[in-house]
Amino acid sequence: MGYKAGLVLFLVSLINYDVCAKELRNTAIDKTLLEEVIDAEECDRQINVIKSNSMLLFQFLDAGARVPKGILTGNMVDLGNYHQCLGINLQLEQMHIQGKYCSILVPFSQNIALPLPSSLPFDPSALRIDEETAVQIDEFNMRRKKMRVLSGDFDDFEDDLRSTHPLAHAVFRLGVCVPKPCTTEQAMTSLIFNATEIGFRYTESYCRLLGDKPFVPANVVAITIFACLGFLTLVSTSYDVFYRFVFKKDVKQQSVLCRSFSVYTNGKILSTFSSNPGNLKCLDGIRTLAMVWVVIGHCFQTEPFIANPIDSNVWMISGKALWITIAPMTVDTFFTLGGILLVYTTAAKMKQGTFLRSLHWFYLNRFMRVTPLLAVAVLLQATYYNTVVDGPHWVQVSEWTDRCRNNWWSTIFHVQNIVNPRSMCVPHSWYVAIDFQVYVLSPIILYWVFSGKKHLAWTALLAGLLSVIVASTIFVFHIEVAAGTLVPSRFEEMWDYLALYYFNTLTRASPFFVGLLFGYVLHLYRKEKMQLPWFIAIFFWLCAVGVVAGIVYFTYCIKQFEWDNQVWDNIMNSFMRPAYAVALSWMIIACVHGYAGPINWLLSLDMWRMPARLTYGIYVFHFGLMTSLNAAMLTPFYFSVPRVVFKFLAHMTLAILVSYFFTLLVDTPVSVLFKLLMDAAAKKNKPATKDNNPELNKENAKIEDVKRDLNKVDANHVNDIDNESVPVSSGVQEEPNVVRIADTGVHTDDSVPETK
Repeated sequence: MGYKAGLVLFLVSLINYDVCAKELRNTAIDKTLLEEVIDAEECDRQINVIKSNSMLLFQFLDAGARVPKGILTGNMVDLGNYHQCLGINLQLEQMHIQGKYCSILVPFSQNIALPLPSSLPFDPSALRIDEETAVQIDEFNMRRKKMRVLSGDFDDFEDDLRSTHPLAHAVFRLGVCVPKPCTTEQAMTSLIFNATEIGFRYTESYCRLLGDKPFVPANVVAITIFACLGFLTLVSTSYDVFYRFVFKKDVKQQSVLCRSFSVYTNGKILSTFSSNPGNLKCLDGIRTLAMVWVVIGHCFQTEPFIANPIDSNVWMISGKALWITIAPMTVDTFFTLGGILLVYTTAAKMKQGTFLRSLHWFYLNRFMRVTPLLAVAVLLQATYYNTVVDGPHWVQVSEWTDRCRNNWWSTIFHVQNIVNPRSMCVPHSWYVAIDFQVYVLSPIILYWVFSGKKHLAWTALLAGLLSVIVASTIFVFHIEVAAGTLVPSRFEEMWDYLALYYFNTLTRASPFFVGLLFGYVLHLYRKEKMQLPWFIAIFFWLCAVGVVAGIVYFTYCIKQFEWDNQVWDNIMNSFMRPAYAVALSWMIIACVHGYAGPINWLLSLDMWRMPARLTYGIYVFHFGLMTSLNAAMLTPFYFSVPRVVFKFLAHMTLAILVSYFFTLLVDTPVSVLFKLLMDAAAKKNKPATKDNNPELNKENAKIEDVKRDLNKVDANHVNDIDNESVPVSSGVQEEPNVVRIADTGVHTDDSVPETK
């Protein structure tokens, strides 16, 4: 029995060790390692050696910070040389000397007592400095924090009214290089000057070591999953290619399951387009342009350090930047498209009874369409993004990595905007969560739309829209927050705006319900052209342009420092987004029914079809790629619009490539497998012999048809996602969506036969 007791004790110890190790090491940056290497005695020994070696001393000093260049243009940052510091690795006099990079915050206001007859107090508020310049520096610091909050990063946000002289709050961020076993205080005191003695004040922000990113269980999971995907892709592609080109067998007899991960077949599916009657071709252009708008907006938002922040701040609050500052409205574009496509692609195919009996497929299909790529993004954020590159300001990426390792489940199940809005993994995916939530609620409306009775459908659609608008209006007038993401006069209220309004399902749902209503209008006129007098069409266009112009003008007004009108803030928060959705819906109707002229021609060009098919993937992946590359930046970025646009082209290209890669390897195969699952379920539920009741047989056949339609329909609705900039709801019409789902039987290409 002794060995059994020993075995139990060993297992208990192993479990306890695993739990403790997980708590200590399952972070993006191993902070315990930073604590373990601190050794004051070893530090003194190494510093003595460094002082006696002028070249080695120069390496440490050279890798550290200088006085930031461009202080009068707002630059308060000098990052030193991150990689040069961590590259110091020498074996001298039986000791291993390595560099450690630390970021320190140095207040501009100091009271330094040099060894002179009298002290030299430095009071920035007494400086004869241009007040406007000082204020602009302060405004930029607050705006940068606010823009980071918009992406889900709340850790840097401070409720700071800054009532005193702005320069009194100015802080330099400097990078210093110290020996590995030293603290910044011990190293600076020994190598440079005695900071405590002369009254030099600073705060250590963080330190980094070579190899401080531990290998954690999440890395094992990622390697295993991606290795399995690679193996399945290799085997499936080999089977497909040999079957087609070596053995030259009949493709119609090929196993759909075995070729489900084939790069050849899935690539052909992604690049094949057909024109089916009833397609809303203009949606491809809308989705693509909206996604471009989102990505370029994030390019302006995610620069961690700017060398000329005053120039950036002046441009951002000017009228020239309106095309960027109104970019958050793009999200409402995708909400609207999602609602339109949901009704337009289902109303002609479903009845109340069959819809209710297939409701579980309705939800499961949607979940399987939006989750795979999002799950890949979560896995990348939790592992790969943290290891592929590195830089002096990696703390933001490491925080998001930790959030994904702890809160991945709330992202996968689309509830993170509710359960942990301040600790979101994949921060921009709050939109996906809201889109999925309104999709879950949509059957309350769709049930009456599928009744086939127009008066019931209109009643349900109008009641749903009015209920959301009324409820959100009451809530908005109760919370009384700002009316935008860039309101200089109300910087301190940014968290309230984001938590209570921007990430709130109730306040963001109205465009989706507007889309449901206009999707029903498009459904009613599916087979005939809407006849409108020319003056009515012109009137609708003027109204749509007026709504957009009003939103642009209001956005400009709230960017002014003197803006203070809570009533108008409440009105715009309540009605701006549904009004925008109505204007967008009219443009879509005008394009479909011939009242848009060159606008429809532009939006319906074939060049939009491929990027539109990838928009969901672009949206999901672009932000993580962008922030990781920006965090690896070694020097502050000099702001100019052309330079940001150039970076946008690089980020957009990379996002398209990554989106295509994972759509090919993950999204399309999952669609094929889920289609096979639905077909298998249909066969299992199908009776072995026909019932003598013809009505019952007819009803069973309808249910099975609905299951197949749900797969096609949801693909349409989700492609709207895949084509979005922020989104899960951007819609795609039947053809592109159907093409995305392999082997749905809708293809005209014989090489992609219907699933048997």
